[in-house]
Amino acid sequence: MIEEGTSRGDLLGSTARPSPLRVGGSYKSTLSGRLTPRGSPSFRRAHSGRTPRREGRGGGGFSQWFRTSRLVYWLLLITLWAYLGFYVQSRWAHGDNKDDILGFGSSPSDDISNSTSNGRRHLIANGSSLANKTETVDSPVVKGRVTLTKKGSAGLSRQSAPNRKNRRPARKGRGRRIKPNPRAAVVEENNFEEQELNFPEENNTYGLLVGPFGSTEDRILDWSPQQRSGTCDRKGDFARLVWSRRFVLIFHELSMTGAPLSMMELATELLSCGATVSAVVLSKKGGLMSELSRRRIKVLEDKADFSFKTSMKADLVIAGSAVCASWIDQYMERFPAGGSQVVWWIMENRKEYFDRAKPVLNRVKKLLFLSEAQSSQWLTWCKEESIKLRYAPTVIPLSVNDELAFVAGIPCSLNTPTFTSERMLEKRKLLRDSVRKEMGLTDNDILLISLSSINPGKGQLLLLESVVMVIKTMSRQDELKVKLPAGEAQKQNSSSGSSGRTDSRALFERSNNSGSRKSRVTSKKSSKKLKRKQLRRPSVNEDSGSLDTAVGRRKALSANERQKQVLKVLVGSVGSKSNKVHYVKEILNFTLQHSNLSSSLLWTPATTRVASLYSAADVYVINAQGMGETFGRVTIEAMAFGLPVLGTDAGGTKEIVGHNETGLLHPPGHPGVKLLAQNIQYMLENPSEREIMGMKGRKKVEKMYLKRHMYRKFALVLSSCMR
Repeated sequence: MIEEGTSRGDLLGSTARPSPLRVGGSYKSTLSGRLTPRGSPSFRRAHSGRTPRREGRGGGGFSQWFRTSRLVYWLLLITLWAYLGFYVQSRWAHGDNKDDILGFGSSPSDDISNSTSNGRRHLIANGSSLANKTETVDSPVVKGRVTLTKKGSAGLSRQSAPNRKNRRPARKGRGRRIKPNPRAAVVEENNFEEQELNFPEENNTYGLLVGPFGSTEDRILDWSPQQRSGTCDRKGDFARLVWSRRFVLIFHELSMTGAPLSMMELATELLSCGATVSAVVLSKKGGLMSELSRRRIKVLEDKADFSFKTSMKADLVIAGSAVCASWIDQYMERFPAGGSQVVWWIMENRKEYFDRAKPVLNRVKKLLFLSEAQSSQWLTWCKEESIKLRYAPTVIPLSVNDELAFVAGIPCSLNTPTFTSERMLEKRKLLRDSVRKEMGLTDNDILLISLSSINPGKGQLLLLESVVMVIKTMSRQDELKVKLPAGEAQKQNSSSGSSGRTDSRALFERSNNSGSRKSRVTSKKSSKKLKRKQLRRPSVNEDSGSLDTAVGRRKALSANERQKQVLKVLVGSVGSKSNKVHYVKEILNFTLQHSNLSSSLLWTPATTRVASLYSAADVYVINAQGMGETFGRVTIEAMAFGLPVLGTDAGGTKEIVGHNETGLLHPPGHPGVKLLAQNIQYMLENPSEREIMGMKGRKKVEKMYLKRHMYRKFALVLSSCMR
């Protein structure tokens, strides 16, 4: 019996066989009829009505709750799945990067920061150690010499473009490579079409590179526009019209020039007044993407299908350049009725821009221009092409933003009991002294600035030709002062200054009134007519004559101080995407040919922090060529800081600058080079007239070109277009 049980246990795999007997147990009858002890494991049928015993305390309760709450569990799961699906679909529909939704690619903020840092990293570079020694645009001061870097030993520099061959792709997550965005790659290639030349720090040929002075502004003014910006007038008509409305703004590019900056400030004002704003950027050329992100202006990644859908739902679409013609044409092909909601703010005044825009000029709701000269010119072109506009255009000049008005000491929305206008005027004087000291200027030095993009239309090369003429004149005067006694030198200087002013006035009037009687009379008759004209209208010459006869009326420079006076010219904007490389090369070659110019020439990088530059300057020059400047935003900014303006007698400049009142005008082109030189010489010799013209220009800005004036006119346009 034992052997049989042992062998049977071995056949079962040496398993322990439960004993059929249980001490103290009772027997019960199963369905099979076999007697088993009570409490022993038994075979349960599927339909047995007996409730099983609980094996444990924890798991049984959860399983029982799961079976009783199965419906609630599935409802929660379905709700979570629906929420995730809605979130992904919303991200996809609102233009976010579709690669990011699926877990690929970098975030838009990373792309913005990388592109901005790359652009700034290669703005200023040293030729000897380009890779290791770099400076950012926002550094307080970058001093060095400006030169034309060369590839190898000759040619233009392309070191500002990143080296794509040696660049390893960034990684995100666990070893997952970032997929490049084809659209972004195309934009990146286009950014280097007009890439500015590099300006190394150490070179003794071309001049000094200074600025920007953003950190100096923050330290002295004790405020930062990065942290605080102007707000709209909540009680005005503009705020009432745009509240809870949706707008789409079309940017043609993101360079630090007039049109993109004006559109960015318009978007900021709309957001401040409670509107919803979406920006469509046709070209990411420039460095304003980070600024748009800081101001929380939503940029639509898709500039085609999704931008069209967003525009259809908007209350108004505002295009900010004639370059937006292609987008407007495609939008109206997709949505034929979309022209009734498009307002076109055209900021160019050249024929090639009209030719690009003329197919859709008569299909939009409204045309906006910056000046009367621009409006009349475009209407003339429309008449020649037999184009009938739907509505008469409206002229809306630009304005000085609150950030600059605040530093200039003009009352604005940024003023507080601590930062009053009077207090800001005092701080601006401290800012002027600090910036001029960092530039290496003395109190007697005269600083002329021109902050436009460097291209032939802005006329920087012609300006430098005039500066060379002034430097030669000053050097000859210094030689005469050394040879002649002090009294005779002072008489010679006053006589040369008065004759220069008379010739400058006559030359300007001959250029504007050809065939006038002044060109055919003798010197006695011309002097008599000059006296009659002075009786009719106070002029600069009258004040300058009184300055020579009554020195005590205003403080003038003595002969010894004039010997130490040095003319400095600051040219911007280095690194701007709107600069023309061949034109910059031409300017640098001209500077190389005139060694006396290099010590007087300063350069500054492209930046939006220009308040310090206006504060440090004495005269502003806007030498726009051709048809002149469309309006001249920098002109009114300089006038807000009390600077007299030397501008061309063309375009919107002649509407802003009053000749012999807020500045002096000269003809465009080479005929104006000599007259511009004489006007610069006049500003050097008459500090009191600089002050008088600057104060008149400041009052004109306060009367006509502040933010409230601009948006009051904008409100009239919006009320007629959003009925």
